[in-house]
Amino acid sequence: MQVVVKTPRINLKMKGDIPAGIIKALKNEYGDLQIIHDKDDEVVNIVDTDWYKSMQPLLTPGKALRVYRENAGLTQEALGAKVGGVPRQHISGMETGRRTIGKEMAKRLAIALNTSPLKFIQI
Repeated sequence: MQVVVKTPRINLKMKGDIPAGIIKALKNEYGDLQIIHDKDDEVVNIVDTDWYKSMQPLLTPGKALRVYRENAGLTQEALGAKVGGVPRQHISGMETGRRTIGKEMAKRLAIALNTSPLKFIQI
């Protein structure tokens, strides 16, 4: 009776300059290696990218508010309580654009969400 056994695939990721001794030890242990050099690890300021510049006009203050609120892990109700007892419906209205965000509210939201008030004001 014949049995086919597959060798489990091992996926190992290492970043930076890998010493030759480690590569040699891995080759001795596992045989042939496939080494992929990824040069796409460059850090870029997102504000300087063409994508950001094209998307920026589409990001309304309400959409920004929703993104910052969700990233903070807050519900609309919790954010309303954090900025001084604002009803959930008002936060919802600001996020959907039915309710404007004034300067004072932008400041309170910025403090609650640890960002700049300019994120919530239409320029």
